[in-house]
Amino acid sequence: MLNGIPKILSPELLKVLCEMGHGDEIILADGNFPVQSIGKNAVVIRADGHSVPALLDAVLELMPLDQYSEKPAALMQVVPGDPCVPTIWEEYKAILEKHKADSTAIEMEERFAFYERAKKAYAIVATGEQAIYANILLKKGVVK
Repeated sequence: MLNGIPKILSPELLKVLCEMGHGDEIILADGNFPVQSIGKNAVVIRADGHSVPALLDAVLELMPLDQYSEKPAALMQVVPGDPCVPTIWEEYKAILEKHKADSTAIEMEERFAFYERAKKAYAIVATGEQAIYANILLKKGVVK
């Protein structure tokens, strides 16, 4: 145990956050995301039982978003014709604002484009999040 480290962050996730460099990307994936097949070239971390908002809040306590990127966060767009309205996105915006990140700086990626981008991510965190379209990609910034 360490002081000042959110308890939800596992030692493995802390190690990955330290290893990541400026511009590296990490996905906080919902329970439906194909983590193992998409993450073949990434570090895959299990965080079963945890929600994406709780992990997002904890990660942003330690990791700044890329201030040189116009949109350092990305969400998967709702597939055309799907009536789903992802209310979890409002939680993400509030968490981003809490951590002094621009909540309007979120890129909306088409589903398969998101998957392709995720294949290049440094790490993917598999959560127990049940909300759909709850995947969020974060681009690491410079620690000052």
